[in-house]
Parts: sequence; C-alpha cells; structure tokens
Amino acid sequence: MASLYLIRHGQASFGSANYDQLSPLGQRQADVSGRFFADIGLHFGQAVSGDLSRQQETGQRVLASQPESASLRIDPRLNEVDNEGQIAALLPILCEQDADFAERVKAGRSDSKQYQKVIQAVFNAWVSPDCPELANTASWPDYLAGVRGALEEAMEQAEAGSDTAIFTSGGTIATAVSWVLGVPHDRIYGFYEPVFNCSITRLIFSRGRVSLSNFNDTAHLQLLSQQLGEALVTYR
Repeated sequence: MASLYLIRHGQASFGSANYDQLSPLGQRQADVSGRFFADIGLHFGQAVSGDLSRQQETGQRVLASQPESASLRIDPRLNEVDNEGQIAALLPILCEQDADFAERVKAGRSDSKQYQKVIQAVFNAWVSPDCPELANTASWPDYLAGVRGALEEAMEQAEAGSDTAIFTSGGTIATAVSWVLGVPHDRIYGFYEPVFNCSITRLIFSRGRVSLSNFNDTAHLQLLSQQLGEALVTYR
C-alpha cells in the first residue's frame, strides 16, 4: 500500500489585508509538523501543493525537515474552493430567499462565526444538484473532477509503497474525502468545517483502489502542544 497524506495549511491570516499568508502561529505549526514527520521516519517520495501562498509555504516548511527533501510540485487543482466567487454568485439569491439569513450576512467578516455560517450556506447551495449555472467560478462537478484528477495523477506518479505529501486546504480535503467515501451532497460540508490547521488526512491506495485511512488527525499537534507548552491546535 502507498499513501497520500493530505495536509491542510497552517493558520492563515484571517482579518488581515492578505488572508493568503501564514500567520506566525501557522508558520510554527508547519515547522513543528515537519520535524514530527522527520522524527517518526516518515519520508515523502513526492510532494504536491496548490499554488496558494499558504499552501506552498506550509509545504516548504514541512519539507525543510526531510532528510532528502522532495521538490514541491505545484498543481492549481489543489487550490481551496472559490469561496469569494461562490459568495458573489449565490449570496444575493440566498438572501432573497431567506430574510433571517440576510440579517446574519450583515454581521460581516469581522465576526468569524457568522462568516462561517455564510460559507456553510453558500457551500451547500454550490454542491447542490439544483445550483444554477455560475458564470465566474467553477461548478461543483468541475471542481470535484479537478481534485480527483490531481490526486489520481499523484497516485500514478507514486512509487509502490511510498508516501506522498499533498499540501492543500480544508475544502479540497473535504472534496477528496467525499469522493473516496461517495457521500451525498448534503453531507460534504460536514467534512469541511472541522478541518484543523496542519491536520493530516491519509488516503491509502493500491492497484486503482483508494480508501480513507484517517481524517483530520491532529495527534501530532496535541502531543507537541503538551511537550512544548504551546497552543498549536487551531481551526482558523
């Protein structure tokens, strides 16, 4: 069996002018995760990242601790779901349909909990078979096909019994898990919201078969938090 390790990026910079960068804590999460992989002898034969800055920097920091670091291949199909494009296309429709939801939207992005509810509603509308055609962002079927294609390409290039690191984002991981498990569209978001920063989701594969081994694992960060006296486990 070979493995794909889907590693979510470290904490990004919510509320700042540029969200797409690791916060100091996010950098620390990536650094200690890299050292953990090295300490347990987990050596990546190949590494792939989306082209977002937070994904690439997480990959670079993790790979810096590898004894023989694999080069980081960039695949934009592993980018996060386009929340901004989905909100622009679907939020007016959802607000028109639900006055209470429209009031929650007014809380704005200064309230991360309220913003997450907006993301949930928009995401669920996006993955629904009833979603209207969107002009300026990928449809759910197209995004799913892209993520699946990126993972299948990584599996094709992996050597037998090897480990591959995939540095990506929460929505991408939820998409991958939904593909492997074949979950219905109204359950996909349940794999999106709880994904921790620098968590590990492992897929194992052999001869065209792929299975979920573990999802959203933060045991390494919990252990290191205790050992180092730091709070390393975060959602956002």
